[in-house]
Amino acid sequence: MQDSSTEQLIFRLPSLIAWVSRFVTLVPGDILLTGTPSGVGVFRKPPVFLKRGDEVRCEIEELGVICNKVV
Repeated sequence: MQDSSTEQLIFRLPSLIAWVSRFVTLVPGDILLTGTPSGVGVFRKPPVFLKRGDEVRCEIEELGVICNKVV
């Protein structure tokens, strides 16, 4: 239901990484959470929530895809 990319971020990734690096040491494997794009189900009219059988799919270009089914 949500579809976006890092191109949509207000601040560019290098700037975000530089800012975070001022406060913590980043190591390989660290994850920076940047928020969520528009389209969150709870704010839709009517609200939409995950239900059994739905699939959550996350993709990072040139890295891969992870799919999880709701049980």
